[in-house]
Amino acid sequence: MRSVKDGCSPQGQCGCCTVLIDGAARVACVTPVRRAAGRSVVTSDGLDPEVGHRLVGAFVGHGASQCGFCTPGILCRLSALGPTPTVAEVETALLAHLCRCTGWRTIVDAACSGGVVPVAGAVPSQEASARRAAIEGGAAQSTGAEIVKGRGRFADDSAPPGCLVAVPDGQGGWAVGETLAEARAAYGKVQGRRSGQELDYPLDVPAGKWDLTLQTTWVEPAYLEPDASWCLPGGEPAHAAGNGGAFGGKARSAAPAAARELADRYRRPVRVVFSREDTVRLGPKRPPIAAGVRSDGTGVMRVVAAAGISAAVAAVAPGLDVEEMDVTGPPVSAAVRAAGWAEAAVLMTALQGGPTASVTGPDGGRAQAEVHVDDAGRPTSVSVQVGCGEPLDEVVLRSYVTGAAHMAIGWVCSEAIAVGADGVPVDLTIRSFGIMRARDTPPITVTIEPSGAEAANGSDAAFAAVAAATWMAQGRPPQWPTVRGRTS
Repeated sequence: MRSVKDGCSPQGQCGCCTVLIDGAARVACVTPVRRAAGRSVVTSDGLDPEVGHRLVGAFVGHGASQCGFCTPGILCRLSALGPTPTVAEVETALLAHLCRCTGWRTIVDAACSGGVVPVAGAVPSQEASARRAAIEGGAAQSTGAEIVKGRGRFADDSAPPGCLVAVPDGQGGWAVGETLAEARAAYGKVQGRRSGQELDYPLDVPAGKWDLTLQTTWVEPAYLEPDASWCLPGGEPAHAAGNGGAFGGKARSAAPAAARELADRYRRPVRVVFSREDTVRLGPKRPPIAAGVRSDGTGVMRVVAAAGISAAVAAVAPGLDVEEMDVTGPPVSAAVRAAGWAEAAVLMTALQGGPTASVTGPDGGRAQAEVHVDDAGRPTSVSVQVGCGEPLDEVVLRSYVTGAAHMAIGWVCSEAIAVGADGVPVDLTIRSFGIMRARDTPPITVTIEPSGAEAANGSDAAFAAVAAATWMAQGRPPQWPTVRGRTS
């Protein structure tokens, strides 16, 4: 059974491994086996059929699952609440979980629906749903009930029995053992922690007379499925992104190449498995920027050097001169969600002022957003209208746009990690990333513009538009994150 997922290895902070012990939801990764002796342990595979059918149907109908990695643990947690929990009960239960994809609101709606799903006319085909998911996620992705159950064929789930296991050894190589525990013991894995260290802004705003400036820092993509792969000797390695794009964070993962090299070296099948700490230390971050712009759209954007980042900025802001800077820090990538062009779009949109932000992405997707904030700058409501060609599946599209809106307000308000003087991240736990919890996420209203044009990505445009609208509503403070009270 593969429904119990390992997302934090083991920090007890992501909820992906939640099971029921004597009917109570417990995080398995920090529960010693001796505490379960003689007791009933139930995974999402073993839920009462009526309860499982109701929850899975509600999740499909509300678009409350995307890649499906975190969902089985959430199903276990929600099953303990009964059929008609309140919003407050669901939001409290979700404090033990992290879902990066959905933006929480669809999960809350599904959990409180009593199994009743929205009436949406003709049901799209599975092919149409998967196609929309692939367009939004940037990688092949399946949808439907089996995905909600955690059966998305994630990289480490599909490995054959009898594999050697390899983990990063902290020195640029690999520790290998017969089991994951043996490999980690050889590596001497030290549990990651939240540092409490102040954030560092690696780039200074260029000198000049500017009408608008912005500095950002290191941001973790925070995909839930840690990097993993496996390979047979002489074979092709499993892709690190099992059922989704990981927001571009796995585009250059080291795991597949390592699996192939080690399988050939040892002449045995090899699994390569990253811990959460490995993923944070080795995985790419969003390139930080420091920019100054004038009211006519000209200016200078400094950005931590990443292949393709200058072209991404030029695609939406040709008036910006881009200065790529080499700095001491973790790896960065222009493949991370809308990197470069989203920052440029935010700056250009914020110059225009007004209560709404309108963004057109490089591939033609359009979004218009309006965000309201309280006196502390925390968003209280988000509305976003998106046009991205033929919707294909409105439930799936709305789910992706809701998730993008959640990621955008977190990016502006709270998301960041601290990095040491040696350039290595020191905030290594799930809860240190600053991702907004369900109870802190405002209502998000999504309107889809119907169109018969060719389908294009709409959630990335929504990501940029909601970020711009959030920043404008806050008065355009010069540094992100803008609300330093971490909400995770």
